[in-house]
Amino acid sequence: MSDYTSILKREFPKIDSELLTYVVGVLSGSEEDFETCEDIFDAVGDILQSVDCDRPEESVRELCDQFFNIMKNNGVNVERKVLNAPVNIEEMAKNMARLDKDMQSIWVVNKDGANVSLTARKTCLKRSIQPLCLVTQKVDSKKLEKAEAKLQQKQEKRQEVNKHGMIPVAVKLQTATASQVTNKKNTKMDQKGLNRSMDIKIENFDLAFGEKVLLQNANLLLSFGRRYGLVGRNGLGKTTLLRMIAERQLQIPSHISVLHVEQEVVGDDTPAVDSVLECDTERTRLLTREKEILVALNNGVQDAALSNELSETYAALQNIEADKAVARASVILKGLGFDADMQLRPTKSFSGGWRMRLALARALFSKPDLLLLDEPTNMLDIKAIIWLETYLQTWPTTILVVSHDRNFLDTVPTDIIHLHSQELEAYKGNYDQFEKTKTEKLKAQRREYEAQMAHRAHVQEFIDRFRYNANRASSVQSKIKMLEKLPELKPVEKDTVVTLKFPDVEPLNPPVMAISEVSFRYNPEDPLPIFKGVNLSATSDSRICIVGENGAGKSTLLKIIVGQLSTIHGNIVLHRGLRIGYFAQHHVDHLNMNVTCVGVLAELYPGKPDEEYRRQLGSFGISGPLALQSIASLSGGQKSRVALAKMCMAEPNFLVLDEPTNHLDIETIDALGRAINAFKGGVILVSHDERLINVVCKELWVCGNRTVRAIEGGLDEYKREVYKEIEANS
Repeated sequence: MSDYTSILKREFPKIDSELLTYVVGVLSGSEEDFETCEDIFDAVGDILQSVDCDRPEESVRELCDQFFNIMKNNGVNVERKVLNAPVNIEEMAKNMARLDKDMQSIWVVNKDGANVSLTARKTCLKRSIQPLCLVTQKVDSKKLEKAEAKLQQKQEKRQEVNKHGMIPVAVKLQTATASQVTNKKNTKMDQKGLNRSMDIKIENFDLAFGEKVLLQNANLLLSFGRRYGLVGRNGLGKTTLLRMIAERQLQIPSHISVLHVEQEVVGDDTPAVDSVLECDTERTRLLTREKEILVALNNGVQDAALSNELSETYAALQNIEADKAVARASVILKGLGFDADMQLRPTKSFSGGWRMRLALARALFSKPDLLLLDEPTNMLDIKAIIWLETYLQTWPTTILVVSHDRNFLDTVPTDIIHLHSQELEAYKGNYDQFEKTKTEKLKAQRREYEAQMAHRAHVQEFIDRFRYNANRASSVQSKIKMLEKLPELKPVEKDTVVTLKFPDVEPLNPPVMAISEVSFRYNPEDPLPIFKGVNLSATSDSRICIVGENGAGKSTLLKIIVGQLSTIHGNIVLHRGLRIGYFAQHHVDHLNMNVTCVGVLAELYPGKPDEEYRRQLGSFGISGPLALQSIASLSGGQKSRVALAKMCMAEPNFLVLDEPTNHLDIETIDALGRAINAFKGGVILVSHDERLINVVCKELWVCGNRTVRAIEGGLDEYKREVYKEIEANS
């Protein structure tokens, strides 16, 4: 039996354990009954070919020859089997006919109720022995059922590959659509240029993404000068709404300028500061015209009109404070993390994240009437976020921002717009005030609903009691009319609680991780390292949060820890039982957009049942029909949860997470904090989300000044240092 197992594992390293047990059971349990190699091939050949679709039939027959030789060496088939009693051939034929008649599928039932596959049945019928083999030749029915199901799936997959040359993936690319009932009076006023109001009022509009309705009969009012925070669960349509407004698919007055920070700046030879200045088209036009006039005057052109135009140009430049534009652009860039040298570098030298910062800088510099921001803090470190919060508090026009950063939403917005149940609901105040107001409102709605239900039940009881009483007929009719006039209240819908669950693992004995005197530089010729002399350690109880400015080496340190980067100087000692789960900052970008959520896990860990993939996705809130959607159709937060599920398929006992909160909604970030605290292994986390850091952090590491240091006093102490630095540079 061990010989069969070793050969099968060697020849078919990816064979499923249940199939392996089944094949070995057939071979070892029927050694005496196999008379030729052909018998063995008939019994297990199809199964082995299905395990490895690329293996030719001749190779499988050679393996069957090896199995037959092992049987012969074990003394099988040396002696002819002598039957203990005469065999009635006619009776055997009747039994076989009866079995063929009763069989309605590939299964037959033996006397003990166990199932036997068609392959096993054929083998038994081929042998010149009594049909007693149907009783003695037993196979575990559950294992065999799973084996046959897997074989069928693989055969179907093989047929698809042979037919098309590839496995087709049906990905239905969906688009967003908007419809709106327009006001003819406002449309005519807008066309004539009579509408000068800076408020934006979008009434009675619907929004859909593919077949999914996102908003229905919704209304949106944006008063000029107010700062609105748009909040709601992942996948409800916040980003889609911003895009529809930016593309003017919804009716916006034509005189209102709208800017949506979505696309990164195109890389070219333009210096970063000039790229910001260029977005002020009026300033650029006036400066260009000034140069043209000066060139003409210097060439001796004598024209009073040119001189007058030059004076008007100077006056216009003075009105828009063009002389202060360079300083203003520099302040914005510096606040977003661009030092003096970076401001002079060409835009093509920056990565995608820095170009997104440039796009944000251009938007802040141009000051549109309506500024649309979608997760502006995702690309920023804590220092830049603090600067942006301060800067936006004095913003003169209207802002509509989608954010899941609790601290940002408590600091910047003057109003909160809550997207839920296909409608928009406005609240005065910041996010903290919104939560309190919403909680009280839901309590009041619940009390009102329960009171009305009790009142309805009381009235209905009266109606049912005296319905057929002639003396009370008028009272009954009045009660019925009263019930009909009562407003129909809907029960208060409770938001589903988001739960994330990391694998249950056993904690490792310390030391789990030790970093000593580590230094690193990407290029040996670089004059200065990214960091040097780093000494740190972690255990299974560690909850370490890393903060610091962008470019200080936070992600680099994580890549060194997980082994993606190697360092010549210093040592990193890891526990031999350590299994690291690494969530990269741009992990979502590496997902295959053309497969389903289940398909993402099946690509990385093939051979498992779909139920296991769906159970894993369900641990991170991807369940039901959502698990069968293509990755391309998911929201950013849903893609992040798929990436977390993918990371946890290997059951890591130590988590290294680089900005895991990007794109996650507030409820999911709270659930992530609970899941990290419940996890039995260690965690090293890079994050700019202050709420998450306060919930999970036991130890704070700061990257900066070419080193990594632990800071006493936690996040509050680090923020005090940042505020002092911002004040010193202002």
